[in-house]
Amino acid sequence: MTIPFVRTPESCFVKIPDFPFSPRYLENAVEGLRMAYYDIPAKDASSNEVFLCLHGDPTWSYLYRHMIPVLVTTGRVVCVDLIGFGRSDKPTLPEDYSFSMHRTALLSLVKHLALENITLVVQDWGGILGLTLPLERPSRYNRLLVMNTMLPIEPESSELARDLISKDPQSGFAAWHKYSQASDDWNVGELVNLTCRKQLPQEIVAAYNAPFPSPAYKVAANIFPTLVPISSKQDGYAIGREALNFWKYQWNGSTFAAVGGRDRVIPPKLMHSLISNIRGCPAPLILPDTGHFVQEQSGKQVATAALEYFARAARKLSKL
Repeated sequence: MTIPFVRTPESCFVKIPDFPFSPRYLENAVEGLRMAYYDIPAKDASSNEVFLCLHGDPTWSYLYRHMIPVLVTTGRVVCVDLIGFGRSDKPTLPEDYSFSMHRTALLSLVKHLALENITLVVQDWGGILGLTLPLERPSRYNRLLVMNTMLPIEPESSELARDLISKDPQSGFAAWHKYSQASDDWNVGELVNLTCRKQLPQEIVAAYNAPFPSPAYKVAANIFPTLVPISSKQDGYAIGREALNFWKYQWNGSTFAAVGGRDRVIPPKLMHSLISNIRGCPAPLILPDTGHFVQEQSGKQVATAALEYFARAARKLSKL
């Protein structure tokens, strides 16, 4: 059975500032849907490092435009538009979205590109999904750059689940959940701007709105908050817990973490819980004035600090 979808016209992306990268496509990434990605070569042609950059809801690969110029100094950069976002196909029925569908699409792309020596770069849903990818073949991955994201961590997940049904919700996640379900046509770009303290120029706001020319294109943005696996009854919870054990007990790679201190949806407390479950993760870079979309507000700073840390870690390892 074919999944009904819409495909954002390329004309919507004509005036996108500061993102000169041409999309490539994986046909039939999952269920006949086309997935867009951007494959930017390393400045050093001899480098075999790959940075796999995964965004979250409701953004697209444009979110990584400040980090890409830094990361390509040491490796190839692959940015992915999740199904339902950016230039990727957008199913029009909420029931066609699931954690497993998105994870399968990402694994298909990793396999299609035969990616190895991967530095996983994740935030928001990019981490919720991306942090489970190494379970498929851990040897593909050797470094992690993690920003505000989450996995099913207890008791935090159960607390969030209870807060969602509370008459007096306290968490920023519950507030976001309520906001996202109040309308099928909320302003994506202005939401990103709001989390960035309303400091984004209007052309940047427009760039975040570009993939969504009408409500029919926003189904993923609307449904994603309801798919966050915070209950054992939800798709993705079990594999999220399995991933948590992997990062806590089996991960042997280098990790750099950055925490947006003004994030209310995934607050520092929740991020610190995640970081404490990543084996060998050092104290994170704290960004006190940065909100949820770390890449937008502090991308260059985070990318630069991460590369410096990874270089030090590599030198230390070479001396052993």
